[in-house]
Amino acid sequence: MEFAPQIVAKLREKARRYAELTTQLSDPEIAGDHVRYSGLLREQGLLESANRLAARMGELIDRRFQAQEMIADDTGPDPEMLELVREELASLEELEGDLDREIKTVLVSDPQWDRNKIIVEIRAGAGGDEATLFTGDLFRMYQRFSEECGFRLELMSDKTSEVGGFKEIVFGVRGDKAFRWFRFESGGHRVQRVPTTESQGRIHTSAATVAVLPEAEDVDLQIKPEDLRIDTMRASGAGGQHVNKTESAVRIVHLPTDTMVVCMDEKSQHKNRAQAMRILRSRLFEAERRRLHDERAEARRSQVGTGDRSDRVRTYNFPQNRCSDHRIGRNFSLEQVMAGRLEPLVTELHEKDIENRIETL
Repeated sequence: MEFAPQIVAKLREKARRYAELTTQLSDPEIAGDHVRYSGLLREQGLLESANRLAARMGELIDRRFQAQEMIADDTGPDPEMLELVREELASLEELEGDLDREIKTVLVSDPQWDRNKIIVEIRAGAGGDEATLFTGDLFRMYQRFSEECGFRLELMSDKTSEVGGFKEIVFGVRGDKAFRWFRFESGGHRVQRVPTTESQGRIHTSAATVAVLPEAEDVDLQIKPEDLRIDTMRASGAGGQHVNKTESAVRIVHLPTDTMVVCMDEKSQHKNRAQAMRILRSRLFEAERRRLHDERAEARRSQVGTGDRSDRVRTYNFPQNRCSDHRIGRNFSLEQVMAGRLEPLVTELHEKDIENRIETL
């Protein structure tokens, strides 16, 4: 086989960019600018696989060209040499097929998938108290999934309900390629079960939304101090020696986008401010990432879910012990899913997404 021209062009473009970055990173002026240097170094790292594959592709293209030249030579190789050349072409066919699949996977992969730090936000939707209880169930499911993956989970903010659930809960996750493992959780999650308060045994349907945000770094997004309004206030909630007595709660508003974050869980105003800035930065980064994504990827509509929070991605049916993922039309054991064993489900979603992206190259 021969590599498709558009595949060759895309891969070589990435290899050229890798070479440009290598030159820029050796510039003393850039090396002295920590933020710029870090950003370029990260971009170069994300292009390393493409650069390596471009070199392998170039080598195979050269080998095929030389073999074809030998066969086309007017004088022609002797019979023994001709047989060797044909064997070479046969072996190239297999090598090119394997490399072609690897190249396509790299070309359709989003560099954001390799991020190690994410912020997850779960909010109760329709269903009243039952929805807040379901939000708590989802949080505990992600706690167990994080343990299965060896990730570190950090609670950042929560708003509890009177029945012991959560109206909203925000937490961070850190671990190797955490975003790759959590990215398909974004969207609407629906639960069908009999609430403990239901005397007639009727099944109720409730919902929650999940948003998975890559945690933004300083090199990803620059926020101007004049674009922020920061207010401090007394934390509200249950009593205690600290709550309501000092202005430890922090509210930050990003004025250009009217994005607001409130943190009041920590006793320290400094810690609440740091948490709020982490959440704000990641929300702004995700909004910009999604804007650019929508501009340049119309074909994404045909792929495994848009990741939009309005999409209904999964239904948890307790009476039938069934968890249905609507993007791949597959059912999984609810007991296994709620226990945090999400790897088979996530792996299937990832593979399906890659297949669909390759089809639209």
